Amino acid sequence: MSSPPYLFPQTQSTILPNPSNFFSPNLLSTPLPTSSFFQNFALKNGDQPEYIHPYLIQSSNSSLSVSYPLLLFSTALLYQVFSPDLTISSTQKPQTNIPQNNHVISSYSDLGVTLDIPTANLRFFLVRGSPFVTALVTKPTPLSIKTNHTIVSFSSFDYKKTKYRLSLNNGQKWIIYTSSPINFNHDGSEVKSDPFSGIIRFAVVSNSNNEKILHEFSSSYPVSGYAKIEDKFGLVYKWKTKNSGDLLMLAHPLHVKLLSKNSNDHKVTILNDFKYRSVDGDLVGVVGKSWLLKTDSVNVTWHSSKGVSKDSYEEVVSALEKDVNELNVATINTTSSYFYGKIVARAARLALIAEEVSYEKVIPIVKDFLKKTIEPWLDGNFKGNGFLYEKTWGGLVTQQGVNDSGADFGFGVYNDHHYHLGYFLYGIGVLAKLDQDWGQKYKPIVYSLLKDFMNLGQRDNKNYPTLRSFDPYKLHSWASGLTEFRDGRNQESTSEAVNAYYSVTLVGLAYDDEDLVAIGSTLLAFEINAAQTWWHVKAENNVYGTDFAKQNPVVGVLWANKRDSSLWWASSECRQCRLSIQVLPLLPITENLFNDGVYAKELVEWTWPTLSKEGWKGFTYALQGVYDKENALKNIRTLKGFDDGNSLSNLLWWIHSR
Repeated sequence: MSSPPYLFPQTQSTILPNPSNFFSPNLLSTPLPTSSFFQNFALKNGDQPEYIHPYLIQSSNSSLSVSYPLLLFSTALLYQVFSPDLTISSTQKPQTNIPQNNHVISSYSDLGVTLDIPTANLRFFLVRGSPFVTALVTKPTPLSIKTNHTIVSFSSFDYKKTKYRLSLNNGQKWIIYTSSPINFNHDGSEVKSDPFSGIIRFAVVSNSNNEKILHEFSSSYPVSGYAKIEDKFGLVYKWKTKNSGDLLMLAHPLHVKLLSKNSNDHKVTILNDFKYRSVDGDLVGVVGKSWLLKTDSVNVTWHSSKGVSKDSYEEVVSALEKDVNELNVATINTTSSYFYGKIVARAARLALIAEEVSYEKVIPIVKDFLKKTIEPWLDGNFKGNGFLYEKTWGGLVTQQGVNDSGADFGFGVYNDHHYHLGYFLYGIGVLAKLDQDWGQKYKPIVYSLLKDFMNLGQRDNKNYPTLRSFDPYKLHSWASGLTEFRDGRNQESTSEAVNAYYSVTLVGLAYDDEDLVAIGSTLLAFEINAAQTWWHVKAENNVYGTDFAKQNPVVGVLWANKRDSSLWWASSECRQCRLSIQVLPLLPITENLFNDGVYAKELVEWTWPTLSKEGWKGFTYALQGVYDKENALKNIRTLKGFDDGNSLSNLLWWIHSR
């Protein structure tokens, strides 16, 4: 019998929200999601909207509002505007002797969430990518459908009184479908019904030609959806549906790119003319109850793909000697889990660079440094900080973050977990490779560390939720945790997310764990694809249009509902900041992330006029090396300073291995 998973020392946080305010009691005994697409529904008052493609959904204690949002843009922003196009509730007065509870999250899955509004006897199946919003009216209840606009017309278009058209003065047309006859009456801003129970579905008609398709697929509805990694570099979506008939869903541009159309087990039909607008690019119709998404393989290696040219060894070795000799635990002046992790990973790079240039005499020094820096965090005796486990939500917090939501960039409220832990895991992977005895000694603790954001479900490790950061519908990670944001979850640095899954895969290689290698490299491949789709904005073939692309070759912060040119810590005018945060840390996997020399040149030329800070210059010169190795090398040789996670050795390694 295998031993139980290692658990870091337990603590109780004083700053985390109480999940029992919104999650049903049967869910509270399991680890809960902390960076999910519906997170706003469980924070503060639960009344900030969430983008559940193609609708913005806002819930209160007694109603649910649906918006087919307007998409607006400026030179700095691309965003969707919430307006309550339809608000669904009950006209009956709630019983005075029953407490007016919040809405309730009664279940959730990878691709959907079920939201109950007990006061209105309504249960909403909010499944991502459904062109319909579907509700179950659990017992006979008179319904109210209000709008923020004026109702131009409302009528039934079948004799059974199960299909209705609703036209609004903002130009929108909505279709309402019911599982049994329903009687409605309406005035200028509200539609009311007689008591009704059963299924009611709402769909906006995005194009007049789409109405026929909505009718054809109005019967079968999804109640949940699951995503499962299949083989290597494959992800399967499977929806649980009710009623007979084919299932109509919507795919975003990256889905369309990766969707396998020739799989015998996952038959789909793409309806290219059935479209809904989205901040993520046009959503198109797909018919099929399961999808297979296949991405190109990514070969994860410790070293660069081509190796450092031998005539360059001398220059790299000279830098290595200096950088290695400066390694000194006593000089580390940070207790921040993020900045400390960067120092660990920076040192680990030196060992692998030494391997590439056959200068292994410095490796024992690096190995000793890694042991001295990593072990205190794993043993729990690091002075000033450390990892702890809290079971309310189910995950790691830091000592500094137990009582301070701002400490460690919000790690204690589940922000940025894959960033911080990714840096530590890079160092751990390298050390476990160099010293297998050390790796085996710490393996249970290492796996507990990575399971915090890499758990695949309770059968894997019941102490952590499934894939804390990675969003299987968007196919990238979110960095924000249990903080309410009007525009939903967000992520700034895609390259640090790439580093997280790259590092996990290296840990798998170090431990000869084929499953971890397969899972890590698959998530890595999707994260790279997503970065190149939504953060790397090219003049041609971008999903945002030419006006936004002209000013923004790279997105700063990507939100569920917005694209922002600025960063959390810098304005949009700091172009070197915007480039650097999408490049660091510089690694072998950066070759895959920035594999387009034409785009790299566009980005560097856009950034060049603002270059000032030495640390950021290094990342710009590194990208220059993708297409102009000679001049990039000249520029790197002039640098007087480096980012705290970078080094001269690393930049020279990069240029000489192009």
